[in-house]
Amino acid sequence: MRTERKPTRLDRVFARLDREPERPAHIGVPRMSRHRVVLFGAALAFYLAIVWAVLITSWLVRLDWQVMFFRPYQQWSEIHAFVDYYVVLGQRGPTAVMVAAWLGWRSWRQHTLRPLLALGVSLLLLNVTVGAAKYGMGRLGPHYATEIGSNEMWLGGDIFPSGHTANAVVTWGILAYLASTPRARRWLSALSAVTSLGVGLSTVYIGTHWLSDVILGWVAGLLILLALPWFEPLIARAETRILALRDRLRARWSGRAPAAGPVGRPVPLKPLTDRPDPAPEPLHAGRPATRSPAYLAPGPHTTRAERSPVTPAGSRRPPHSERHPRGTTPATRP
Repeated sequence: MRTERKPTRLDRVFARLDREPERPAHIGVPRMSRHRVVLFGAALAFYLAIVWAVLITSWLVRLDWQVMFFRPYQQWSEIHAFVDYYVVLGQRGPTAVMVAAWLGWRSWRQHTLRPLLALGVSLLLLNVTVGAAKYGMGRLGPHYATEIGSNEMWLGGDIFPSGHTANAVVTWGILAYLASTPRARRWLSALSAVTSLGVGLSTVYIGTHWLSDVILGWVAGLLILLALPWFEPLIARAETRILALRDRLRARWSGRAPAAGPVGRPVPLKPLTDRPDPAPEPLHAGRPATRSPAYLAPGPHTTRAERSPVTPAGSRRPPHSERHPRGTTPATRP
């Protein structure tokens, strides 16, 4: 008796790496729910509160100076080499390449461009919002501070909010945003939060950012992830157009006509009113309809009964010299 071999763990791993036959239907797109709107509003209020606290040189600025004078890179110098490598997890180039490779494989496996498009939209929002805030407020970093106790604002810097922290939140958080199961989303959310916060504290340790820069960068990245569902319709339209363009180019290269699109709405047809047809004459009951007489060419005509049947070999009726057509009188014999 032959029994089938049970799939091992390695077999299941390779099965998950294969491409699915069609796009899975169980993956839902996040929507802008009421809970998410409340979180977005709270994060935005916290963002503005941090900016205001730095602008008025509050206790948060004094805490920034205290941390800088503590010099963490001197207090814990044994971890300096590790922090130099760990901070790379917040640099935009390496992290974008790693995450784009992973999401590109997911796009190929699930027959959809949504993961890559969502990453592109999030990075675009990151560059616009965080970049505008950086150059708009112009805060100098700890290494370039000019006056002890000041907020160092409007001096031509570009470190407020922290770009490393915001980039780590968005780049690693997009994996949790695109997760296909709630359990994976929870685990990836916690992992991305810890990773991005560690990246921010690494910049404080090295001395390239104030502590308030890291807090504001963390909130800036969170705002982008919370706002992504508003851009899902745009992502869906972009995916549809890109796939349609791909199909047209593929049909052009292969020499085949592209597949016909969906049939539109039927066009109502209207009768012609330029030439109205004459109305037919009514037929009276009990009176047969009369037919117009057929036109006959001039000349002698014979009836159907007087005609001889004709075959390819000739007529089958023997000739009768004494036969006369009907309606005529035979000639008298002498």
